Amino acid sequence: MAPLLVERCDYNAGSIIDNKYTVTKVLGEGSFGKVYKVTDGAGRICALKILRLWEVSPEIREPLMSRFEMEFRTGQIECENLVQSLDYGTVGGNPYIVMEFCPGGDLTQHIGKPGPIISKICHDILVGLHALHSKGKVHRDLKPENVLIKENGSASLTDFGIAGDRNKRMTERNIFGKPNQIFGTYAYMPPEQVNRKRGEATVLPTTDIFSFGVVAFQLLTGELPFGKLTSHNELAEYQKRGKDGIWSRHLLKNIQDGDKWERLLDGCLVPNFKNRIQSAKEVISMLPDFAKHELNINKPKPDSSDKNISFPQYRLRVMHGEQYGMVQSLTDYFKCGKHIITLGRDWNNTIRIKDDIDNYTSRRHCTIESDNTGMQWFVRDGQWIQEEKIWKLSSNGTYVNSKEINTIGTKLNNGDILTIGDVKILFETY
Repeated sequence: MAPLLVERCDYNAGSIIDNKYTVTKVLGEGSFGKVYKVTDGAGRICALKILRLWEVSPEIREPLMSRFEMEFRTGQIECENLVQSLDYGTVGGNPYIVMEFCPGGDLTQHIGKPGPIISKICHDILVGLHALHSKGKVHRDLKPENVLIKENGSASLTDFGIAGDRNKRMTERNIFGKPNQIFGTYAYMPPEQVNRKRGEATVLPTTDIFSFGVVAFQLLTGELPFGKLTSHNELAEYQKRGKDGIWSRHLLKNIQDGDKWERLLDGCLVPNFKNRIQSAKEVISMLPDFAKHELNINKPKPDSSDKNISFPQYRLRVMHGEQYGMVQSLTDYFKCGKHIITLGRDWNNTIRIKDDIDNYTSRRHCTIESDNTGMQWFVRDGQWIQEEKIWKLSSNGTYVNSKEINTIGTKLNNGDILTIGDVKILFETY
């Protein structure tokens, strides 16, 4: 496939983008894009982020565009605590996203200023994370700069597309040459994300739980939990303390409700993700002043295009990955006499999971089986290899929500998120 042809598109105050948006000012610039404050034809103030593909090696432009579009779709998840996507387009071959404008700035202004507002901010962050996780998304790059304050005072997550560990790998390939921007992100990475290895490559909601712990500690104390991190020389020691679970809990002693925050952070900053608090909802229940917060976090409602269906049918929907949006009906397979469904990268799987970029999904990753009625479905890690007469496990594990499963398997319930490698799949009724 021929590489995408793109033009250089730099804008200043007064410039008009795509004949629709007038630039007021430049809001910021990151490794991948530039963000402008703009007004649309109706005078509405928005933020517009353009992906600078002209700075990118031609061979990776298409994968980047795919991830950028996924970021736009993620911003369409309805939640007060996620910055909403409003429009998507291209100029000169470079894609852009139009988003809500958040006039209150980011969280850096609240660092080291403990008080009742910190509990509210943390609550908002966690509600946003819950919304993402419920839809099979993991933010991967949670830090104060990626939490914005809306006009009504709500804290909202942003920049949930091509960030996190992908950002790190691409910078190391010298595509953008901005290592200092990535360096700041290391402060918030859990140990399993710093050096992803085969067998430990799966990204789970617990990645965001750890990062939340770092952000919360920084908001409360003005410091990072694992020591100073002002230069690359301090990075190795910082990461070692994170891996060993040694954090500066003494700095919470003079903070109001410091003992409650310590208990909460003790569960978030656990080095082993399997022993970490597993969900944002659980962290919310541990927040100081928890009773003052109104919770509105429910399991996602299943899509229903046919109101006459009197019994549930079951399907899989890819929520994150190269086949984003792909839907496969398990009920249809069952009706055709197929009660055992295999998933993996190989073409001989019942459902092939495309993972050509990372290859974190195993060739024969997991097995989904139904009961005799087709009304209950179970998932097991690995597959039976007939030619070898063995049950072979996947390389990186299979997870339901944040729980790793084994060959015994577990029953799937509506709204469960199945994670295989870096792919997130929603199990839902319709």
